[in-house]
Amino acid sequence: MKQKIKYELEFPIHSSPQLLYQYMLTPSGLSEWFADNVNSRGEFYTFIWDDSEEKAKLASKKAGEKVKFKWLDDDGKETDYFFELKIQVDEITQDVSLIVTDFSEEEEIHESKLLWENLVSDLKHVIGSV
Repeated sequence: MKQKIKYELEFPIHSSPQLLYQYMLTPSGLSEWFADNVNSRGEFYTFIWDDSEEKAKLASKKAGEKVKFKWLDDDGKETDYFFELKIQVDEITQDVSLIVTDFSEEEEIHESKLLWENLVSDLKHVIGSV
């Protein structure tokens, strides 16, 4: 398996941090923009897209600020890879941004970034931030 590269993206979002956080943490919120369906059992989440399913563990969360999901392998063990969604509020302007941290194989990094751009665009539509 190839080593994946960590990358970070920043998206301005016209929303309150509290509202945005609900769409980052709750299965119902995540299923509105991130995956077709999301189920959770405690700290374990199942993300469903068309015919594929990926499992992740909620590795950490800070209310109103960030969530971090670690991907699980087929045996349910944590991998080295995760994605993190972090809310950043500018101290002066109070502008809200969503910071996405993820991993991708080098030859797929452009497609991965485009995917996040599309996902966050969907999120903006859902919360009325367009």
